[in-house]
Amino acid sequence: MTFVDGPVTVRVPASSANLGPGFDALGLALTLHDTLTAEVVDEGLDVHVTGEGMDGVPLDETHLVVQAMHAAFDLLGGRPSGLRLTCTNTIPHGRGLGSSAAAIVGGVLLARALVVGGEALLDDAAAYQLTVDLEGHPDNVAAAFFGGLTIAWIDGAAAEVERLETDVEVTVFVPPAAVSTEKARGLLPESVPHADAARNAGRAALLVAALTGAPHRLASATEDWIHQGYRSEAMPESYKLLRQLRVEGVPAIISGAGPTVLVFARGVADRAPAGWVVHELGVDRTGAEVVRSGA
Repeated sequence: MTFVDGPVTVRVPASSANLGPGFDALGLALTLHDTLTAEVVDEGLDVHVTGEGMDGVPLDETHLVVQAMHAAFDLLGGRPSGLRLTCTNTIPHGRGLGSSAAAIVGGVLLARALVVGGEALLDDAAAYQLTVDLEGHPDNVAAAFFGGLTIAWIDGAAAEVERLETDVEVTVFVPPAAVSTEKARGLLPESVPHADAARNAGRAALLVAALTGAPHRLASATEDWIHQGYRSEAMPESYKLLRQLRVEGVPAIISGAGPTVLVFARGVADRAPAGWVVHELGVDRTGAEVVRSGA
């Protein structure tokens, strides 16, 4: 196996999963990005991180981007003797905006781009499968990988995705404190009432229609009965803001496992609680991409 000369840079978008009723299925790529640069070196591992998470992430083999790169290198035929990795992060960690998915997708694509002929050895379908296997669920990685609006599912053991075009404006309200995905998932019940599941299925279908051509239906389409309410005790301030906005007819959701609140609208930034950060975003239609490649 031959590695390319010089550094490779990959740009990966943030993502919001669930989008209300589309639990573990729908994802949306957002115009907030992490930029990852890697280069094969003679020996060792050198990791530099700036921006979001710089004070809390490991700088060794356990760094999530490094783990994803190693998994991809193993499929490609072997790991290099040394790596230099630089991560410039803007996606908040632990806020429900797909930071771990971005790290995994970015790491897999970095590794592929560092190998001469890597795309032939690990095509997009295989690379996407690997990202799902590493993340454990497909919703965020599908959006981060392919961009746009994605419907993702597991068919047997195979990760599948359908990408759709959408053009919506988004405002995200990011609270100062993180909530772990594991904690948020731990609050979900083993089962939900049949009536709630039926209502959610209808709203998830309506949400796809709303995001792809009927935006006037977004307020109704984003109603959820099977996960957001159960998680409210882990993020009371987020849930309070969510309910206030929805009572006013604003299409608001909890982004992913939270605690970020996402609104399909602009002009609402003044609703942010004190200490929260607001980003007005659009839809990233490209997904993860190699923006600079070694030669």
